[in-house]
Amino acid sequence: MRITFWGVRGSIPCPGPDTVGVGGNTSCVEVRAGKAFLVFDGGTGLRLLGKRMLKEMPFTAHLFFSHVHWDHIQGFPFFDPAFVPGNVIHLYGGNNVSRTLEETLAGQMDHPSFPVHLSEMGAKMVFHGVSDRSPVEVDAGDGTKAVITAAPGNHPNGVWAYRVDHAGRSVVYATDTEHYAVVDPKLTKLAKDADILIYDSQYTPEEYAGMAGGGPKLGWGHSTFEEAVKLAKAANAKKLVLYHHDPMQSDAAVAEKEQRARALFPNAEAAREGLVLEL
Repeated sequence: MRITFWGVRGSIPCPGPDTVGVGGNTSCVEVRAGKAFLVFDGGTGLRLLGKRMLKEMPFTAHLFFSHVHWDHIQGFPFFDPAFVPGNVIHLYGGNNVSRTLEETLAGQMDHPSFPVHLSEMGAKMVFHGVSDRSPVEVDAGDGTKAVITAAPGNHPNGVWAYRVDHAGRSVVYATDTEHYAVVDPKLTKLAKDADILIYDSQYTPEEYAGMAGGGPKLGWGHSTFEEAVKLAKAANAKKLVLYHHDPMQSDAAVAEKEQRARALFPNAEAAREGLVLEL
């Protein structure tokens, strides 16, 4: 598998001189499992991926949404290949209170928010629900399959974490989830022996508790690098990637967060735009 990070920020895009090293685009991670083209979340990083994918059309993509808060869907209207006939895009996600994934994506492209409606996109769109009882199998070529398993996280209005298994390798994408008093048993099971664990590390412990960066963040649905390390150790994950960085964290702040995480778990790395990991 090859994992490419196109957007690593949370909450809102944050371009500027203090964030250019890590990047300012919101959540989007590409996973190539053999010939299977998988994408996790459609934040503003999806626009950049779409520009690259124009060279590979026509294609079939599988786009998995963790949830439908704006920073995870706002890149979809700017995903150029979605406007091109011949491309096929399978979209997976849960309901946002009373709306399906399709209704939510269509809503952000409805008047007066956007000039082109979802129904006017040229690619074939196929929508799927997400369940922790039914893994998704995607043809990866050479007689193999990529198996995507989901588990619920802890976030306002709900969130899904995903695990991809292919050819004896595994990567877990678990963003926008808040830690419990104990390590989350569902995520521990999902990430068991994973080669790579990508985990929400939006805050430092000080920011989460309100001792730095404003008031406390309890109940906001995000975690810290310390809790990421606890999960990685409990699940026996081989590599930890800190993800969904707070928009207020500069490049220097993310580097410091990475250094502190490595003191607890040496094979930890902060996600940055353009980072590519090979399995």
